[in-house]
Amino acid sequence: MRIEENYSLLKHNTFGIDAKCRRFVEYETVEEACQVADMLNDDEPLLIIGEGSNLLLTADFNGVVVHSAIKGLETTETGDGDILLKAGSGENWDGVVAYCVENGWRGAENLSLIPGEVGASAVQNIGAYGAEVKDLIVEVEAVEIATGEVRTFKNEACEYGYRESRFKHDWKNHYLMTHVTYRLKRDDAPLNVAYGNIRAELDKRHIAEPTLKQLREVIIAIREEKLPDPKVEGNAGSFFMNPVVERSVYEALHEQYPDMPHYYIDENHEKVPAGWLIDQCGWKGRTLGRAGVHGKQALVLVNRGGATGADVVRLCETICQDVKAKFGISIRPEVNII
Repeated sequence: MRIEENYSLLKHNTFGIDAKCRRFVEYETVEEACQVADMLNDDEPLLIIGEGSNLLLTADFNGVVVHSAIKGLETTETGDGDILLKAGSGENWDGVVAYCVENGWRGAENLSLIPGEVGASAVQNIGAYGAEVKDLIVEVEAVEIATGEVRTFKNEACEYGYRESRFKHDWKNHYLMTHVTYRLKRDDAPLNVAYGNIRAELDKRHIAEPTLKQLREVIIAIREEKLPDPKVEGNAGSFFMNPVVERSVYEALHEQYPDMPHYYIDENHEKVPAGWLIDQCGWKGRTLGRAGVHGKQALVLVNRGGATGADVVRLCETICQDVKAKFGISIRPEVNII
């Protein structure tokens, strides 16, 4: 177990914010997670983090920050030929995707290059290009902080929604993640190539029926083209969630903006890309103070150099106000603001 006092979180958030915490604790085993649970108390503010790729720090954190460094990948085969992959909560998510693709296991490839760790994938319900991790998760193992007991939650108990789970709300700060088990398919399962510009990128490469490896390469290429490298320009990837609106709202807007992209949710709802709304408000590539909007993807807010968390929040709030004023739609951050 690792314990640090007055610890800088600069290397633990991809926005590049140099904030400190009073105490930093990292566990490497389930047993250590149980010990950490016993150490924590209700009077001390608590922040549980992964790689910090979905985190915006606005000030020093006067409490304890806890991080999982549990590694390891274990596989078993189900009776119907699927693969169950149990991953340590501290494993890098894209490393897990790469491992699946290398072994010919399908299901995670559309989630390639999403930053973060395994534990956070189950909290956030990460998603991209028509896929969500909730459709892969079988169960989540975690240590209950109040009791120090190891508990296992089946997928249904987590109540997953769009970038949502009970771990983000009523279970927040109640559990320390230790393992997540995913179900993957064998090589003959169909690939999901219908979402966004995947098909266009495949056509550009003259690929009609991609292999699993080719699809991962295409997803990575698309993401690298749109998203800045946090090591060069601090960011947390997609800063805003795509709003889901009532069909009547969508239809009224579609009459005014016929080219507005949208994605069918159900007969009563449509999803509208937040990046398009922000771009229509003229924010793509613009800067406010030391924070700005990425020039290739309006969904991404960036640290232009020396930005504070407050700078990014001010930009976020200004963008939200402009989108609301122009379209009557409220957008909200996907990023966890502390």
